[in-house]
Amino acid sequence: MGQSNHNLASLIGSRICHDLISPIGAITNGLELLDMAGGMEGPELELISDSVGNAGARIRFFRIAYGAAGEQMLGRAEVTSVLDDVSRGGRLQLHWSPHEPQSRACVRLAFLAIQCLETAMPYGGNIVAAVENGRWSVTGTSTKLNVDPDLWAGLSAPDTLAQVTPAQVQFALMPTIAQDLARPISTEQADGHIAIHF
Repeated sequence: MGQSNHNLASLIGSRICHDLISPIGAITNGLELLDMAGGMEGPELELISDSVGNAGARIRFFRIAYGAAGEQMLGRAEVTSVLDDVSRGGRLQLHWSPHEPQSRACVRLAFLAIQCLETAMPYGGNIVAAVENGRWSVTGTSTKLNVDPDLWAGLSAPDTLAQVTPAQVQFALMPTIAQDLARPISTEQADGHIAIHF
């Protein structure tokens, strides 16, 4: 049985994240043991610890955004833990409004939307993911936006999307997944405000 391109990409994403999360966890445990034993102190250990923590947070985020999405639900605590870890110390603050568990497929779309908004907010700001009556809105606010109109037009009209770079892959993947879920995407933009709805 064949796999569609985006399903195959999701399986590859899941595999990569699965294989990387264990060694990163082992490094984190090793750093904790060194700290407890007093074997290392100073800015070097802090730099390594921060870098490993950031890598682990990004992999957890990518596992949801780019990995295969089954039928399971994701609770608020799990999602906010990932978002809090990813935004710690960064310019962007990520907020998750839903209190009830949400389907992994919808959380995946919300995470891809967050990544789309990140590209338009290089100077930081706030991103809020919310759902009302089954309709999602992921909204970014920032004092300065940098929007590539061709990329954003491709979210609601994927046939118009030109070739994307690796840093823009979320713009190609999100509309494909949304179409599979029968969730049309729309976008809106105003001064200091940009949003993706699905």
